Amino acid sequence: MNLPHKRVVVTGIGALTPLGNTVPAYWEGLINGVSGADFITQFDASKFKTRFACEVKGFNPENYFDRKEARKLDRFSQFAVAVAIQAVEDAGINIEGVVNQDRVGVIWASGIGGMITFIEEMKNFYAGDGTPRFSPFFIPKLILDIASGHISMRYGFRGPNFSTVSACASSTNSVIDALNYIRLGKADAIVCGGSEAVVTEAGIGGFNAMKALSERNDAPKIASRPFDVTRDGFVMGEGGGCMILEDLGHAKRRGAKIYAEVAGGGMSADAYHLTAPHPEGLGAYNVMLNALDDAGMKPEDIDYINVHGTSTPLGDISEVTAIQKVFGEQAYNLNISSTKSMTGHLLGAAGAIEAIACVMAVINDKIPPTINHFTDDPAFDARLNFTFNKAQDRKVRAALSNTFGFGGHNASVIFKKFEE
Repeated sequence: MNLPHKRVVVTGIGALTPLGNTVPAYWEGLINGVSGADFITQFDASKFKTRFACEVKGFNPENYFDRKEARKLDRFSQFAVAVAIQAVEDAGINIEGVVNQDRVGVIWASGIGGMITFIEEMKNFYAGDGTPRFSPFFIPKLILDIASGHISMRYGFRGPNFSTVSACASSTNSVIDALNYIRLGKADAIVCGGSEAVVTEAGIGGFNAMKALSERNDAPKIASRPFDVTRDGFVMGEGGGCMILEDLGHAKRRGAKIYAEVAGGGMSADAYHLTAPHPEGLGAYNVMLNALDDAGMKPEDIDYINVHGTSTPLGDISEVTAIQKVFGEQAYNLNISSTKSMTGHLLGAAGAIEAIACVMAVINDKIPPTINHFTDDPAFDARLNFTFNKAQDRKVRAALSNTFGFGGHNASVIFKKFEE
């Protein structure tokens, strides 16, 4: 591919994660190898097979909304608006006259959307006498696209506005869509990212039923252990991440700070199974090749891969198999890490916060670790550098972020150091 197109850069970032409620706090937690896992506080999980998760801590909606407005938004939308506020202010595009609001879009992602709202409304209905009494905000709080609507209404951004849904690849798809809309000249800047809030009875119970979650209730903080031979499933997370992507020429004309360049993105499908990855990593192989091709880059141009790395027995093996096929000998020169070992798995928001981790790695020339490694798995080549347990310093010219979702949805995006 590599057709002539506009260059796209990152000019603003925002994060609300189990490690911290700002980008600096999140990055500090990553670099220090902090676990965001603990026992669930949002509902009584005592009878569930999994009783822990990576919850956002200390989030007060009234820091972003008045009380009346906050009640109109599901938790996932509250997260979305909160991180968008951080990123928009960071980029400086909230100042009147700085941007043409008709040419600023919002592309937002969530894998599930307003699950909390749905559960609450159903509980209220079945606790009553059968008379249908539903909140007029039930549907507007529930639907996935409402988060992008709230962000656009807050700032008057009238450009392209929609939501991407591809399970755990959703917010990487939002970044790729934003990249391509700007490349094609359809917008000057786009607010993109994702948010998720499904630490609920249905969320935990549903994934328990699939045997996807770790059940290490005796030691929650060390339960997410990607690539360890004792891994037994992922840890649920929640939160959100936001990026402002912007046409390079537009960013330079307004004197914006530039974090990194979005080099390219790729998408693919496993076309294999409802929940299991392709055993030979075919979809993961294709998506990384597609991302490299789109970026006009070679395997040796990549220094760091933030892997999907959920800590599931099959998923970790499939992804590493694909990495070795794509990168060959270069695989041994890479740093690989799974930040899900610290944040848990934010489902549809995972790609957004992991993209931010990649940008921060590129800026700071530092690789966040894969924590909770205790015992090597003979399934993995011992020559690979999984950045176990401790952050590592190295020059990061470019970083690739992988996200894979149920249904075989795959998306990868590459960020590189900005050069004139």
